[in-house]
Amino acid sequence: MNIFSRLGEFLLMIKGMFTKPEHWRMYWKELMHQCVELGIGSLGIVSIISVFIGAVSTLQTAYQFVSPIIPRSVIAQIVRDSVILEFAPTITCIVLAGVVGSKISSELGNMRVSEQIDALEIMGINTKAFLILPKIIAALITIPLLVIIAMTLGIWGGRMIGDITGILPHEIYDRGLLDAFVPYNVTFALTKAYTFAFIITAIPAYFGYNVRGGALEIGRASTTAVVTSCIMILLADYLLAAILL
Repeated sequence: MNIFSRLGEFLLMIKGMFTKPEHWRMYWKELMHQCVELGIGSLGIVSIISVFIGAVSTLQTAYQFVSPIIPRSVIAQIVRDSVILEFAPTITCIVLAGVVGSKISSELGNMRVSEQIDALEIMGINTKAFLILPKIIAALITIPLLVIIAMTLGIWGGRMIGDITGILPHEIYDRGLLDAFVPYNVTFALTKAYTFAFIITAIPAYFGYNVRGGALEIGRASTTAVVTSCIMILLADYLLAAILL
């Protein structure tokens, strides 16, 4: 019953976000602030992870394809499809669930414990719309862009390491990237990115917004938010693959 109770509270929170803003400029300023915090603030870790994912994918794929019958350009195709379909959207968003999710949950939890949320509500501000909705919209804007950057850097990282190690010269790699390319894969990856972006922000916001107690409860809520977000990302990943592929 606790699961259904939490699900009902979550849906009521989502419903409560969609009201007319009290002051458009204030909401716009908060949205831009969240775009910077969630997007630019996560660019560094996403870039590093993406380059190494592409590099490791090239090395491991080349290690498995030792048959002279299979052309080496197939390595680039496998790296390309692996990065676009799975590594860039899923691994990136799982990392962001830890980075962004814990930040959102602890921030809202601290505001709840210190009664800042109560003070805003006394002033007549819809705290769900002002504190949570800009975070979700900012994630829907920035996280798909981060996934696109992750795709590009992942493919480039595979190209770079193949050229440096001599496993796969860049001429063969570039030819393999263009062979049998399916544009729908990019659409599928972006669909996953939008779904994961909502999960990464909405679930931690729920746990942080509904914290009761003190600093210990904030830490527990943050941990629960990250674990729940990662599980939901993996579940959504399976469902989207089963439905759309």
